[in-house]
Amino acid sequence: MKKQGTINPFDHSNQVIITSFQYANRLKADVRAVSWNLAVIDEAHKLRNVYQTSNKMGKGIKWALEDTKKALLTATPLQNKLDELYGLSSLIDDRIFGDIGAFRSLYSTRKSDLEDLRERMSPFCHRTLRSQVLEYIRYTERKALTVPFSPTDDEQALYVSISEFLSRDFTYAIPYRQKHLTTLILRKLLASSSSALIGTLVTMVARLESFKERHSSDGEDEAVLEDLDIYDEYLDEEFETELDLNEEPEDKPVVHDMSFDLQRINAEIDELKGFIALAQNISLDTKAKSLLTALEKGFENLAQMKAPHKALIFTESRRTQDFLKEFLEGNGFAGKVVLFNGTNNDDTAKVVYKSWLNKNVKSGRVTGSRPVDMKSALVEHFRDDAEIMIATEAGAEGINLQFCSLLVNYDLPWNPQRVEQRIGRCHRYGQKHDVVVINFLNQRNEADRRVHQLLTEKFRLFEGVFGASDEVLGTIESGMDFEKRILQIYQECRTLQQIDAEFDALQTEMDEAIGHRMADTRSKLLEHFDEDVHTRLKSHLDNTKHQMDRLGGMFWGITKNVLADNAGFDDDELHFMLEKPPKGVRVDSGVYHLISKERENERGRYLYRPSHPLGEYVIDKARHLDLPKLGQVTFDITNHPTRISVVESLKGMSGVLRLDRLLIRSFDEDEYLLFTAMTDNGQMLDQETCEKLFDCTAHENIPLQTPPSDWAGQLESLMQGRTEEAIKETEARNQHHFNEERDKLDKWVRDVEIAAEKELKDTKARIQDLGREANKTTDMQEQLKLQERIR
Repeated sequence: MKKQGTINPFDHSNQVIITSFQYANRLKADVRAVSWNLAVIDEAHKLRNVYQTSNKMGKGIKWALEDTKKALLTATPLQNKLDELYGLSSLIDDRIFGDIGAFRSLYSTRKSDLEDLRERMSPFCHRTLRSQVLEYIRYTERKALTVPFSPTDDEQALYVSISEFLSRDFTYAIPYRQKHLTTLILRKLLASSSSALIGTLVTMVARLESFKERHSSDGEDEAVLEDLDIYDEYLDEEFETELDLNEEPEDKPVVHDMSFDLQRINAEIDELKGFIALAQNISLDTKAKSLLTALEKGFENLAQMKAPHKALIFTESRRTQDFLKEFLEGNGFAGKVVLFNGTNNDDTAKVVYKSWLNKNVKSGRVTGSRPVDMKSALVEHFRDDAEIMIATEAGAEGINLQFCSLLVNYDLPWNPQRVEQRIGRCHRYGQKHDVVVINFLNQRNEADRRVHQLLTEKFRLFEGVFGASDEVLGTIESGMDFEKRILQIYQECRTLQQIDAEFDALQTEMDEAIGHRMADTRSKLLEHFDEDVHTRLKSHLDNTKHQMDRLGGMFWGITKNVLADNAGFDDDELHFMLEKPPKGVRVDSGVYHLISKERENERGRYLYRPSHPLGEYVIDKARHLDLPKLGQVTFDITNHPTRISVVESLKGMSGVLRLDRLLIRSFDEDEYLLFTAMTDNGQMLDQETCEKLFDCTAHENIPLQTPPSDWAGQLESLMQGRTEEAIKETEARNQHHFNEERDKLDKWVRDVEIAAEKELKDTKARIQDLGREANKTTDMQEQLKLQERIR
């Protein structure tokens, strides 16, 4: 964009900008330079550790949006530590609570006052559970199918050999500074496919050969990790402490001698080459063969439900993804497979992307961002042409595939939150059929079996209306921490008895967490913040099919008005046929569909929205219409599709109405459209009744009848009263805000005082302990050390 003269890519007036956490953090100075009206942070729980010094991305985004109003969206505001609430609140305002020490002193002890915490959260926390919308939104069910497979002796021998290699305390092949992360990824690839494993082993051999030549492996560690799309998330979140080379962890194990040992390096190279040869000699991939059986079973289920013949397959490895595409195309699915991953640069994706651009060049759908448009192109190709999409973890967020109701977890993540995200691509609002979820089970691997059991029985991910409930998913502090625990079991346990014992202990922890520990806390803190959610949802129950929000309704209304001579409108289907484009507007004739939730996958030729060139023309034209100051209008309530009782009571009556725009600049900028009106018999109409009048269709009468001579004075008097009411309303809101801020500041000061008092108390106690130690010792050197610590 800089080549095109754009210095700040975020500085586009009157535009909605959508960006990723990573990009916003990288250009945080540019983000900060823009005066935003509002920042909406989706998946906000990813920034919950913003108060930690190691969370550089969170701190960068917080700084960039420091003076901006923010709305944070998350399905898991509280997982297993109350500290997360502190982190999320500090994104909004650093003065909601004191520092983290004060927060823990007040709310992380057995005597915590959760009611006080709830009260302090109520101004900024609003929550709606999935269970609350069940009556008003149709959710289909999940149905689980498990496909067992039994690896051949050669496959099992390869697994056992590499497992033993990964369990060693030290190898040159695995970078010590990323040992846990690299081991985790290698174990995932080991369970994925021989193809994924071979590619990674070859990379490891090349790394060791380079090490032999240069005596250095700097800059090559990540090559082992890049087969997983999400490895950078592990680097950012999961192992950030482990990988922080500027700090040594207190419990760091004894460092092995990493000096150059040519004999040992050569031995490891030979060993890895032996693994590669063993993997290459495996002629039959048992798991891949089982995939054909799984698809056959899944498609049978779809046929019974009369659901589209579509399957979404997830794998954690890009190499496995390529292998599966080749395997499936050679077994009956030629030309029916599309890939989705973090790069989307394979030959098929390029062809699909080019075709989509040509088809949509004038539709208003092309954003100009290749990643965004590529995503749309691949999803539509899967919907309209392909039968199978094979996705890596990059496809687990941000795409809507409710037209697909068969999901296959070829590789099952250890992280329950990732599993839920995957299923959520298909099992979501708009899905018309039950979703079949297929998992594979290695019958010769006890640890794999226990992981499957945990995800199935404890997290309940694969069956039911919701799958994993809000409560169950919320029991794990971090899915990545959960992966660490499972990795530890894989690494340390050698016998079936050890594996069972460790998984039994982990399962006991999950039972206790899910059943008791945090459920009550979450309920007290987060339930029923918005008490009228049920009532609000109920009001939409009877008319959801074509329900539009107020803004969408007004946009549709002014479009009909401005383009009345240019197009024919269908109010039921929310589309219009543009027969004659307005002069000076470079758009084509054709059918334009209004974007709505019900029609986000509409296959019409053009999608119509406010940012479309035609939409921009309509809004601008409406704003600058040359309207007379006086006019006679007849409102039609008889033909209105729904009953408006306050308007129906005015049938057959006439009167005068005035509309004024009032702008008040105070703490916020408030804009009012103030109506004043009275009937010919002197009845005054309130603001709501006047607004309801303008929901009706109307036509202008000519000639204009002369209004009563005294109407102007009476309406002026009424308008003055309405203006004073609006000003009082603004003043009351300002006073309420002032009182809230004053109370918040008082509580913040209290928090800081409590933290300071605790720190002073702890320091005094430590001084006393050191003093007692000093009195007991007779060693002068030890005395000096203790006195220095006291000082």
